[in-house]
Amino acid sequence: MSLLIPLYVHPGEDPGAWHRLITAAVRTYAVVINPADGPGAGPDPAFTAAAGALRAAGARLLGYVDTDYGARDPDAVAEDVVRHREWYGAGGCFLDRVPATPAALPACRRLVRTVRRLGAAPVVLNPGVHPAPGYARLADLVVTFEGHWSTYVSAFSRPAWTARHPPERFCHLVYGVPEALVPLAVRTAHDRGAAVAGPVTGELPNPWARLTPALGERDA
Repeated sequence: MSLLIPLYVHPGEDPGAWHRLITAAVRTYAVVINPADGPGAGPDPAFTAAAGALRAAGARLLGYVDTDYGARDPDAVAEDVVRHREWYGAGGCFLDRVPATPAALPACRRLVRTVRRLGAAPVVLNPGVHPAPGYARLADLVVTFEGHWSTYVSAFSRPAWTARHPPERFCHLVYGVPEALVPLAVRTAHDRGAAVAGPVTGELPNPWARLTPALGERDA
């Protein structure tokens, strides 16, 4: 099991979830830190403490950064990456809402080069769909599905080009998974060519506000 954990709940609101995550940190691919739809205007002491505990437990931290499908100023994106590293010790970045079209690929390539020069590693791109093939060569991991379990079961399709890349380059983030089916969701992601998965039972508007049972079950 290789889980990407975007736990978008404040440590002060659900300290138990953060504690369970810390105790299971070594079994994750990475944990996405997201204090305020990004690093926020200043360091959050609760997130600073939680991030430090996660790092001490062996977790890789990714700073959440919104790119607004390529519309956001690249300098602002880079600044967020630096803030995540300086305030929370995030070694990598989770670039959310990245574009998926061939036309936007050159700009995304420049952005990834910029954040890599800043020392970000790993770099995760989240278009939430299968993008044009060139995006897979830019990042360490690409989220090629983000959506509800019902859609994942009924409407998922995998382009042929994905077979040219190792499964470790792809991740599927699935929400609304019935708790009893979380292990099945992980196996399904692997069967569909994604070695990293993020199945959660939560629903919109913030399905990532709960720790996935697939991680917590083994700590009970």
